[in-house]
Amino acid sequence: MTPFNSSPTSPAQLLTEDGSAVASSSSNQSIIIDGNQNNFMQEVLDGSNTIPVLVDFWADWCSPCKQLTPVLEKVVTAAKGRVKLVKLNIDENQALAQQLAQIGLPIQSIPLVAAFWQGQIVDLFQGVQPESAIQKFLDQVLKTAGSAMPSADFIEQGKEFLENNQYEEAMGAYSQALELEPEKPEAWGGMIRSLLAHSGPEAAQEVMEQVPENLLENPEITRAKAAIDLAIEGTKAQSELQTFLDKVAANPDDHQARYDLATAYNAAGKRQEAADELLEIIKKDRTWNDEAAKKQLLRLFEAWGLDDEASLNARRRLSSILFS
Repeated sequence: MTPFNSSPTSPAQLLTEDGSAVASSSSNQSIIIDGNQNNFMQEVLDGSNTIPVLVDFWADWCSPCKQLTPVLEKVVTAAKGRVKLVKLNIDENQALAQQLAQIGLPIQSIPLVAAFWQGQIVDLFQGVQPESAIQKFLDQVLKTAGSAMPSADFIEQGKEFLENNQYEEAMGAYSQALELEPEKPEAWGGMIRSLLAHSGPEAAQEVMEQVPENLLENPEITRAKAAIDLAIEGTKAQSELQTFLDKVAANPDDHQARYDLATAYNAAGKRQEAADELLEIIKKDRTWNDEAAKKQLLRLFEAWGLDDEASLNARRRLSSILFS
């Protein structure tokens, strides 16, 4: 799916077979409609002045088309009126297909989906795509139009709730996002982190096992998994926090005790303190235990998020140590 760059296209460029302008006769305001020669001007070109319009070019003989269209309909329905889908059978509208080719949209292979915004083709893709890829495609189209999927609103709410330690409210917001877009990695990641903070690693792991397989390598999901793994490691360490403190006090060069202390601090939500201990090990002996302190610090960054304040601060300090 790559941006489609075409020269400005005026609605008047689309003509009927006799050379007259296409009539604007359709009054159907549904978000999913059948397109044809007579309503293309109103529903697609004029209609895209208000909201983006996806045009699904298909045919009865095209099996991949029959796989793609239901997924398109699902994603468009989830957008709650922020985008429209026009399904156009190319066999029944051959003249229109030829006219589109003349203005830079040759329909050489189907299924083909073109996104229109303000009368222009802004993006397109060919072939069957998974739901997650179609959602990304639509996200970009909506962004071009200065809009966003409704799920994005719930995800933003969830982030705000999570930052304010309102875990139940965060889970509610992320749940609503997942109802709209079941393959939204940001919603899965937020749900897992909220549940981790609210109910612990076991509950979060149960949700992790429900994440669609095609999302498992997404950064949002790997970040959530890292947080679960660190929480599991930290459960025992947290109960021995005072022991580690005593060991480090008795021997500041006891790197294992300091490493365990960092794990306990992270489990207790003390991110800055956890980073401090690992950075102290790196400062004294960066190669200790096959660079274990550095590796653990990078795991913390992944779990916290690279834009987290504790991550940003510790990354600056880590760079200062490594390049000094």
